[in-house]
Amino acid sequence: MVKDTLSRSMRDLRISVTDRCSFRCVYCMPREVYDNHQYLDRSDILTYDEITRLTKIAVELGVTKVRLTGGEPLLRREIGTLVSMLAKIEGLNDLAMTTNALQLSKMANALVSAGLSRVTISLDAIDDAVFKKMIDTDVDVSVVLRAIEDASESGLGPIKINTVLRKGWNEDQILPLAEYFRGTPHVLRFIEYMDVGTTNQWVLDDVVTAAQVVETIQTEWPIEAIEAQYPGEVAKRWRYMDGEGEIGLIASVSQPFCGACTRLRLSAEGSIYTCLFAGAGTDLRGPMRDGATDVELAEIITSTWTTRDDRYSELRGGVAISDPKVEMSYIGG
Repeated sequence: MVKDTLSRSMRDLRISVTDRCSFRCVYCMPREVYDNHQYLDRSDILTYDEITRLTKIAVELGVTKVRLTGGEPLLRREIGTLVSMLAKIEGLNDLAMTTNALQLSKMANALVSAGLSRVTISLDAIDDAVFKKMIDTDVDVSVVLRAIEDASESGLGPIKINTVLRKGWNEDQILPLAEYFRGTPHVLRFIEYMDVGTTNQWVLDDVVTAAQVVETIQTEWPIEAIEAQYPGEVAKRWRYMDGEGEIGLIASVSQPFCGACTRLRLSAEGSIYTCLFAGAGTDLRGPMRDGATDVELAEIITSTWTTRDDRYSELRGGVAISDPKVEMSYIGG
């Protein structure tokens, strides 16, 4: 098992398959920046064969879980082909995807047939007007709600629902979202607004903390904390005391969990990053296309992880560190 300088194992690989997205969420890809953004050329993006090769190497080094991200992964042409290729890797126990669900209804059955295990769906509001404000795109929330049911019926459930909270924007959606998903097998997870990248204008005052979410939900339904399902689980689990399901809280700002982080990130253009808030990655595409062997690529990955000392969220405190950081659209969430 490959471990870093803080004895954290490399168990999870998050693969960004594209830097493009169909939404312009205000905390990730604000329209004023990304409507005129220069996206990666197709030749710069890893092919499916290249992604599969690097994933096999990562699994041999200890990775057991892979999540496909973006950008929006369903925008990548014939994404089911990649799912099928990855699903065949021996030793890979869990293959998941995070999506905005805009195209999920028509693709869910094919993704299940290809071998996808689970999906996590982004949904920042249940109210249509608030939803459109958060994604800054003219898409009705009903499209995502329908996709959740379609994906569940296809075999991708229970589904995790990710809600990023930004004060002054959607904190009034906590209770409506909780009410909608109570009594279902799906798990609603509230995420503190984070200073990912350099374009989302993050300030601490915009953060709705996990403690505030708990306090809000407790006004309507008693909840209690429960144990994590596995070591390093980023979401703190809470369940409704009346048995109507559970919620998750991802508190990177107010309760950093750097000490348990087991995630390696592979960007769409083939660099690996050891932290969501990293400023620079380690190139794998160049050596791979120059003829590097699997052993040599494994050595690069191992060296990158074993020298890792990232703990950005613990060091940040209440103020974003000003060093340039890679944008989330390049390395996923």
